[in-house]
Amino acid sequence: MRYFEDFHPGQIIELGSKTVSEEEIIAFARQFDPQPFHVDHDAAAQSIFKGVIASGWHTCSMMMRMVVDGLMCEASSMGSPGLDGVRWLQPVRAGDTISVSYETTKVKASASRPDRGVVWSKWTATNQHGEAVCTIEGMGMFGRRPDA
Repeated sequence: MRYFEDFHPGQIIELGSKTVSEEEIIAFARQFDPQPFHVDHDAAAQSIFKGVIASGWHTCSMMMRMVVDGLMCEASSMGSPGLDGVRWLQPVRAGDTISVSYETTKVKASASRPDRGVVWSKWTATNQHGEAVCTIEGMGMFGRRPDA
């Protein structure tokens, strides 16, 4: 179990990777973000992207899954009060493999609730070429290590 005390600024946790298929890109977009360059081959080919790309929200969802699987399921996570920023830096295309890292940027024990602390972090997704495709900055609450 990872507790608040296990996080420190500058710490980087690698969270794995995922290869995204065109079928996944289109299925997600049809349900949640049906813009033509996400769901229509012809329209996408005529767009500035020159082909179908994943919705930025799909990229964020894949990142969230890797954060949950690689960190939160084995941590004393108490949820998040929100995000400070999301940036979509490069399009994600069918066949791309994205890898996610979690960098702790700041930690602060709660003064009013001694059972928890806040961890600020920056998540970065990179593609198979080492290019950053998305960053998410925000904070999460984690339980403090129980007294021995």
